[in-house]
Amino acid sequence: MLSVTPIPAFSDNYIWLLRQDSSQEVCVVDPGDAEPVLRFLEREGLSLGCILLTHHHHDHTGGVAELIQRYSPRVVGPDNPEIAGVDEIVRDGDEFRVMGRLFEVMAVPGHTLDHLAFFTAGIPPLLFCGDTLFSGGCGRLFEGTPEQMKGSLDRLNSLPADTLVFSAHEYTMANLAFAKAANPGNPDVATAFDECQKARDLDRPTLPTTMERERRINPFLRCDDEDVKRAASAHGSTDSTDATFATLRAWKDSF
Repeated sequence: MLSVTPIPAFSDNYIWLLRQDSSQEVCVVDPGDAEPVLRFLEREGLSLGCILLTHHHHDHTGGVAELIQRYSPRVVGPDNPEIAGVDEIVRDGDEFRVMGRLFEVMAVPGHTLDHLAFFTAGIPPLLFCGDTLFSGGCGRLFEGTPEQMKGSLDRLNSLPADTLVFSAHEYTMANLAFAKAANPGNPDVATAFDECQKARDLDRPTLPTTMERERRINPFLRCDDEDVKRAASAHGSTDSTDATFATLRAWKDSF
């Protein structure tokens, strides 16, 4: 059975660790810092066999060199010369196996142009989406356009409802505070806010979330909702779902 464990890093990053019960060799996703990964592996008596990288930002790749030096893992990631150490470049539509599971590569530009997400079907399906989709929100547009990010989110939104979503940051409370403003008539947002606040008060992650939950609470997946459009209209155009998304993203940037 495949299990997924969060390794906290920096102030709000999660490095996700994938492990099969029958093996001491594990995989990590987006190790921006080697130290917490090394501590975890040494404490648990594990070895590192694979690294998955979603994009080039340093808080996702900064620990790769040290982990390679220590364990010589397979490193799977996007075609970007800014990322040192990738020995298996993957692109949209590619498939590869890790921990006995078949993963599909999805190009999801917006936050960055090289951004990938990794999806594996199963019971349950799993999605590692880096900084594209967060619980209650989405990534900032550092390189891509609103249209690109909207298309990427639409693609992720087509995944099965029970897909577990493993985002790379603990941004949920700030995102849900915005969701309360952007979708004020949505009782599911208020309920999620209270539930997640209780989790954070106990120092527990609010992740993973599910695609079904995000469809109910994430305003960036609800650009056709009349309540969302009404709230966004005070901040910009809502003439189309693309325009509503762009308005929401700009509003969130200064929220």
